[in-house]
Amino acid sequence: MKLRLPKIRLSLPLTLAASVLLTGGITLLALWCQPNAFRTVLSGFLHQPLLIVLNALPIGLLVLAGAFLFRNVFYSAALVNLIACGLSIANRIKIEVRDEPVFPRDFALLKEAGSALSSYDINYPGHVIAAVILLTLLLLLAGLFAGCKPLQPLPVHEWLARLLGAAGCLAVLAALIFTVYASNGLYNSFRVSNAYYIPSVFNELGFPYCFCHQFTTYPIDRPDGFSKSEAASWETGDVSGQGAEVSVVMVMNEAFSDITDVPVFTYDAASDPLPNLHALRQDPHALSGHMVVPGFAGGTANTEFDVLTGMQTNALSESTSSAFRVVNRNLDSLFRVFAADGYQTAYFHPGDNWFYNRENVYRWLGAEKTLFANEMENMEYKGRWVTDDYLAGQIENAFAAADGAPLFHFSTTIQNHMSYTADKYGDDYDFPPVQAAAPMSGEVETLLKVYIEGARDADDMLGRLQRYFAAQEEPVVLVFWGDHLPYLGDNRLAYAELGLDAAGEDGVREDPFSPFKTPYIIWANDAAAEALDWENAVKALALPETLSASFFGAAVLELTGRGESSPWFAFLNQLRREVPVVQRTDFQLSDGTVTAGLDAGQTALMQKWRRWSYYKLCYKDIP
Repeated sequence: MKLRLPKIRLSLPLTLAASVLLTGGITLLALWCQPNAFRTVLSGFLHQPLLIVLNALPIGLLVLAGAFLFRNVFYSAALVNLIACGLSIANRIKIEVRDEPVFPRDFALLKEAGSALSSYDINYPGHVIAAVILLTLLLLLAGLFAGCKPLQPLPVHEWLARLLGAAGCLAVLAALIFTVYASNGLYNSFRVSNAYYIPSVFNELGFPYCFCHQFTTYPIDRPDGFSKSEAASWETGDVSGQGAEVSVVMVMNEAFSDITDVPVFTYDAASDPLPNLHALRQDPHALSGHMVVPGFAGGTANTEFDVLTGMQTNALSESTSSAFRVVNRNLDSLFRVFAADGYQTAYFHPGDNWFYNRENVYRWLGAEKTLFANEMENMEYKGRWVTDDYLAGQIENAFAAADGAPLFHFSTTIQNHMSYTADKYGDDYDFPPVQAAAPMSGEVETLLKVYIEGARDADDMLGRLQRYFAAQEEPVVLVFWGDHLPYLGDNRLAYAELGLDAAGEDGVREDPFSPFKTPYIIWANDAAAEALDWENAVKALALPETLSASFFGAAVLELTGRGESSPWFAFLNQLRREVPVVQRTDFQLSDGTVTAGLDAGQTALMQKWRRWSYYKLCYKDIP
């Protein structure tokens, strides 16, 4: 005999009431899944009650849509709970390992998510996952005993009525996403502790609301006063063939920093983790200083974007945190300037070509050749990452293959990528001790041991390349810098324990740029120094000790005699002579003054920079 379970048929009013109650429960659970304290979230919502509605509304509409479709509000709630809370958990994990929330565009980057599962040291919130699964099962069980009454009498077939009801709910949700949830005015009206720190905003405003808001993000904000015709008029005057024929090799090293130079560390000459960097700083054919990069402890591709294009990630829009995700067309870059002078151009990276969409982005930036891990042979690993030494060998091979022809080569390393766990280089790896005057926890000691070992290898890469190019007869300029400071524990744990300025809060730090400073070195071999008239070229360059990443590429062009080859890069060199550091609302002037305000002339230059960048990203056609 067929088993029949007793089943309650809820009327439409009861179905609506159940939907409201279930929506509230799912919303609370999704907020509880976030990485911040649940009590803090609720406290913030009580002070800004509109957030309760904005977080619950999309979940409620999905529950109603499912209730129409399945004729069972509990089955619908089970599915919505699994989706909403699953995304919230994914958001929690992504913030913890990458300091970046989940965005709708991440659905197009599922391979990147798969790589993260195997490449990062992830602490899965087991109790949270269990709670979500348990509630889902309870809702499914409830659905076995309670359903909804048929949508009758109606002038259409019941299945059509179901579809129309579900479609109506989804249509309302879509309309809200492109109106209410898309409103930057509404989004920016809520009080948050740091509007520029997107993970914090997600935590404080609620994942459901922020996720819906992000459906219309990664836009490029149109600057006030923008005129397409005016910006187009700035694009005249490109001239090729002006510079000296010297090869330029640029290496952006993962998390390379000189934090061990801070006085709290007690390394001597014999134990110095960065002997090559320190020696090159004294070389008469070297320029050194610090670069202010877009982000702290992450955002490698953002630094690549800033250096290569002269645009600035942090200025694209109020919400953009990944510049490569907004690139979808040919752009001006260093590759195109050197290519116009007959250079071979190339980009190497011993990682996956789809990561940050680099395979496409570097094509749009004009790199003639790209080489990623899938095409590299006999790769050498130290732990889970390809070594800096291996990539140095690939760069040397590329230079030799150029056979004397001028080369512009850009590489991004990967070895010293987080996580800095004790097993990064194998269970039995013997790390040199950390030499520091301050007491530190075992966790911080491990983080520093592993990170500094990677910094040693990065410095060895610098030394190897310098020695190789010093032995070449062809003129070569080597440029080497770090993409961002290392991620050394939650809440900047190591920085805080060692008392480093980068650990301080905004407005409290002695140097507002300290979390974003990485070292750079520009060195010329003897042939390049002669070809460039090094001493006079450096004097004319007037490069400050600290400058933003967005001005760095333009400075390299000027150093090689290409300062006027492109009106865009010529303008950037003009701007950096006025305001060499631009970091959101903080500026450093040419005299070293740090300020939050600019004079009228400097403001005009800044506005022109923003408007010109917008034109290049949205309108300029490059074959």
